[in-house]
Amino acid sequence: MKKLAGAILNYFIKGLLVVVPLGAAFFLIFWAVSSIDNALNLSDVFWTDKHGKPVYIPGLGILNVLVIILIAGILVTNVITDPIKRWMSRWLNRLPLFKFLYSSIKDLTEAFVGEEKKFSEPVLVEVNEFGLKKIGFLVKKDLSSIDLPGEVAVYFPLSYSFAGQVVIIPNDKVKPINKNAAEVMKFVVSGGVSGLDDHHKTH
Repeated sequence: MKKLAGAILNYFIKGLLVVVPLGAAFFLIFWAVSSIDNALNLSDVFWTDKHGKPVYIPGLGILNVLVIILIAGILVTNVITDPIKRWMSRWLNRLPLFKFLYSSIKDLTEAFVGEEKKFSEPVLVEVNEFGLKKIGFLVKKDLSSIDLPGEVAVYFPLSYSFAGQVVIIPNDKVKPINKNAAEVMKFVVSGGVSGLDDHHKTH
């Protein structure tokens, strides 16, 4: 009887390790997609049924976002010229708060999906004389513009958080990590329990 109970418990724990991460991942994706769809779905504003009640079409909000992003990409690539960009820059300068939010979000987005990804060079930094080391990402290799030649900027992400901090440190204190950047980020954000498998090593 004890063996049967132990086997059942063992199966239950193994099932838990599979179901909980899958369930949490699907829930977060469903919540994010549903929130965006509900916020941007205007089908119940423009359509009504024969009884005059609003008609809600699931997925239309997400479709709106995809179409807007696609159109914006086409316009930026083929239509918006340098004079228009300069005009937009002057307009943004008149709204300092909006410019700050826009430029911050734009820079963060480009850091992950732009042509020049910022978090692509994982590094190891020794932070004190006792050998304590931290994993970060090299984001600026030249700080001569602020009178700090030979210094670099390293971003340290925090575990279980989207936050982090940027530190300035001498270039010779930074050691590159020969691993895939995404795996290193996963390792740090997960608190060290995920990522950095040997088969992900880059050559």
